[in-house]
Amino acid sequence: MPSPKNFGLIGAAGYVAPRHMKAINDTGNRLVAAMDPNDSVGIIDSYAPDASFFTEFERFDRHAEKLRRMGDEHRLHYVSICSPNYLHDAHCRFALRIGADAICEKPLVLNPWNVDALQELEQETGQRIWNVLQLRLHPAVIALKKQIDSEPEGRRHQVELTYITPRGKWYDVSWKGDPAKSGGVATNIGIHFFDMLMWVFGGVQHSTVIHNKPRSMKGEFQLEKADVTWHLSVDASELPEGVDGPSHRSLKLDSEPFDFSKGFTDLHTEAYRNVLVSNGFGLDEARTSISLVERLRQS
Repeated sequence: MPSPKNFGLIGAAGYVAPRHMKAINDTGNRLVAAMDPNDSVGIIDSYAPDASFFTEFERFDRHAEKLRRMGDEHRLHYVSICSPNYLHDAHCRFALRIGADAICEKPLVLNPWNVDALQELEQETGQRIWNVLQLRLHPAVIALKKQIDSEPEGRRHQVELTYITPRGKWYDVSWKGDPAKSGGVATNIGIHFFDMLMWVFGGVQHSTVIHNKPRSMKGEFQLEKADVTWHLSVDASELPEGVDGPSHRSLKLDSEPFDFSKGFTDLHTEAYRNVLVSNGFGLDEARTSISLVERLRQS
């Protein structure tokens, strides 16, 4: 049985960080150091109460460097990155610099040319950058891809994607409301859906943005095997009447609902299992959706 690997985590106070902490534990590894400017990180007690914690990146950097010099038993083998979108690039570079692989949340970076630069650093360091594209690991999505791949050439489908997840006034003040930092609505809340659709139905042949507002976007894609209409929003006024719950997520395939709401809980753990055997999603897999949302952002 392989010895446990040491993990660092950047963005420990974020929404998605507990999924990464759980994945580290579930795969038999250990979180040894975490960092976040916000110190509301009591969740760490549930997974790694002995982990060192820092609110300043410079001190976290110094600690990681000290561990590196102490040898393989102590160094960070992986750095999990759950920081704001615009910092992912720098934090991936940090991981490679200290001899660790990076496991980064979506979007990996904001622009496709950032991917090019990171690929050069991978070649220089021999380390890898892995992107968490967990919807590709969902059993229902895998089954759908197998179905689409087996269909006769020329078969096309109609897809309707709607995701409305209201956010309060805080959203506009935070980094998420700044397109230069988040990439805007399509990047911040849509990229994992877009990646899934392109993985299943093929690359984008043509795209149109119908409207592009700070809190809402609508558009259309022609993929290789599907025509897609999409609506993404954090505006509560756009919730359909009669919606039961605080948000609305709908994916229809040829007018029939496609349900992948179940089976979400352990997808990050599955992603980690793949990364640990060097079978995760790398920079090339992340590139297509990053290129797409960058084009949408300029529309």
